[in-house]
Amino acid sequence: MKKIVINKYIIVAIVPLLLQSCFVAKKYERPEIETANLFRTDELPQDSVSIASVSYKDIFTDPNLKTYIEKGLENNLDIRSAVQNLAIASAYLKKDKLGNVPTLNITGSGTRNAKISENSQFGSIFSTPYNDFDLYGTLSWEADIWGKIRSNKRASVASYLQTVEAHKAVKTTLVANIATTYFQLLALDEQIKITEETIKNREKSLETIQALKEAGQENQVAVDQTAAQLYSAQSQLLDLKNYLFQYENAFSILLGEEPQSYARSTIEEQSLTNDFKLGVPALLLRNRPDVVQAEYSLINTFELTNVARSNFYPSITLSATGGFSSLEAKNWFDAGSIYANLLAGLTQPIFNGRAVRTAYEVAQADQEQSLITFKKTLLTAGQEVSNALYDYNINVEKEAYLAKQVDALKRAEENSEELLNNGYLTYLDLLTARESALTAELSLVDNKYYQLTAAVELYRSLGGGWQ
Repeated sequence: MKKIVINKYIIVAIVPLLLQSCFVAKKYERPEIETANLFRTDELPQDSVSIASVSYKDIFTDPNLKTYIEKGLENNLDIRSAVQNLAIASAYLKKDKLGNVPTLNITGSGTRNAKISENSQFGSIFSTPYNDFDLYGTLSWEADIWGKIRSNKRASVASYLQTVEAHKAVKTTLVANIATTYFQLLALDEQIKITEETIKNREKSLETIQALKEAGQENQVAVDQTAAQLYSAQSQLLDLKNYLFQYENAFSILLGEEPQSYARSTIEEQSLTNDFKLGVPALLLRNRPDVVQAEYSLINTFELTNVARSNFYPSITLSATGGFSSLEAKNWFDAGSIYANLLAGLTQPIFNGRAVRTAYEVAQADQEQSLITFKKTLLTAGQEVSNALYDYNINVEKEAYLAKQVDALKRAEENSEELLNNGYLTYLDLLTARESALTAELSLVDNKYYQLTAAVELYRSLGGGWQ
């Protein structure tokens, strides 16, 4: 008889292991997404090399900028918050990795039953008060027949990797923002320098025109127009200094420190050491953190759909309890106090208010939403690369024209002054030439800034900056 009972227990223990081959969870496969035309350019790359794989330390040549990026990556509050999110996700992952490990609980208790009801189950047995001392452990394990626990574990891994990619995305954005703001400071420095030189020249012009008026060679209109141009430049200088002050404050936030002025080089010294290789468009699926994050979100919801599907099937749980039980403390740990039992349970949902069906339908909808988000994120990434590439190329092409415009307007200013001295032009013509030359010089500085920021945006949009 004992042998038969033992064999039954062995069968109960082995059957769930054999049934694990009945795995109902589906295997994730990346959806088919066309990436060939994402960049909208005739210069499609043929290799798998991309600037996204290059460290920012090799992209940027300015030592000050490199130092600031390192400081921002260490101190920025968004980065520090992302690190804490990583710690939270890691803790959950450690827990979920042990999902198919048996649980073990140990319980100890001592009970004094002072009064027993004569009408209770044990009233006829225990007529006097008695003690009850127990110390036992309970071991419980759910057989992962349908792959629910494994699917849940994979969902947890995907959720953790989402957080990892989110951390990378924060780094990528931070590096781009620091570089862009730094270049904006350099552009403002150069524009302030040009405007200050312009103010000095206009102050001299105002002195000259006032002297000519006193000599009867010019009128008050010319004096007023020259003064108005001087005041316009002085006002413009204040605006530029105000922008510079605000951008320095914004820069300090990026670096995670108190507002201050920062050492920096000049915009003319800036160059980026790379030929801006795009790499094949499909590399966005690997390099760009937000795209990778969106796919991990899809994987997460895919595995949770597997979990929801497995809830339609029965679950088998094995439990074993064993320990010591005694009515007397002195006999608590005697051999005669030892007991053990084994329990196998099977649970099959029949009617639960449609909870299982609803959970499955919601999981399917969540998965479809994640798929849509993944596709949209990839398309958006392609659009950003396309825009940044076109913007960079346009501004490089514009630079030659703007440089020629500056040269032409400076010559026009010199010739206007000479013609004015010979009586062939009015002073208003000279003022107009000067104003046009100043505007062109400032535009040339803006163009240099736009080139640099377009290059930074191209680097970011391809997924560079977190390496």
